[in-house]
Amino acid sequence: MSGERVEGATHTVEVAAPAGVVFAVLADATKLPLYFSPYVHAERLQFDGATERLRLWTLVDGQLKSWTSRRHLDAVRRRIDFRQEPPAAPLTSMSGTLQVTEHGPRRTELQLRYHYGVDAARPADRAWAERAAHDTSRTQLAELKSYAERWNRLDDLVLSFEEAVRVHGPAELVYDFLYRAGDWPDLVPHVTRADLREDTPGVQHMTVETLTEYGCHSTDSVRICFPHAGRIVHKQTVPHVLLEAHTGEWSVVPDERGVTVLAQHSVVLREDGPAAAALGHHGDLARTRRHVREELGRDSRALLAHAKRHAESAVRML
Repeated sequence: MSGERVEGATHTVEVAAPAGVVFAVLADATKLPLYFSPYVHAERLQFDGATERLRLWTLVDGQLKSWTSRRHLDAVRRRIDFRQEPPAAPLTSMSGTLQVTEHGPRRTELQLRYHYGVDAARPADRAWAERAAHDTSRTQLAELKSYAERWNRLDDLVLSFEEAVRVHGPAELVYDFLYRAGDWPDLVPHVTRADLREDTPGVQHMTVETLTEYGCHSTDSVRICFPHAGRIVHKQTVPHVLLEAHTGEWSVVPDERGVTVLAQHSVVLREDGPAAAALGHHGDLARTRRHVREELGRDSRALLAHAKRHAESAVRML
């Protein structure tokens, strides 16, 4: 590209985990938002077993960026090649490689190499891109190391579940209730505060305070809304005190007899944190797991019940 300045960097980290585990964490695109804090949401558009196209929403230097990425996964060589198509502004190109190299049964090297282009006439873009790429890469490698080195406990740390309700009312009204989360404090008893802003249509930044039997908890979230698909995906950027990560989705699914509304959650439990100790869960991961499942399930069911009431009271369906 005329006027493009290309920069690049290489980052390496040693991981005390099997090489297969490291590659598996990187290869599962659907889990990227759960394991890596910059990722908010990942949509797999195509996948043939080796090559995939992803739509990604990622926090980069505090800004939410979205782009389509093509990844080629080589499980034999434990290598992932990626390229943004097209790249997120102000980048003019972005591509790279993740290489996993085994040095022993539980000793692995992960190398990230990337190159990006910027407009040579815009030095401010170059400075931003250098800072953002460096910070994001270092964060992702550190988080990969943290999760992979707990590979033998991940089944206990990761919890996924869903709640559902049937609604005999219009899907549009159900979605409207879920979309207008800023109104929840006036409608839902356990939500005491909800500050919501939508600077970009369909992208909501929200701070919510909820009341539990152990006091009030505050969380920050990014929500991406897909009204035509009846979906709202969310990622907590400041999660519940018992969690390291929390992603989820509200789905409104109409059929010929009504509507099914789903609240889906995936979380990573925090180990031995001060909050767990305060609740009497110190060292008891199973108890924390039960507590989180019960609390999130109860809150989700309450919101689903209000969404149901909102839709069914507005229009009576025979």
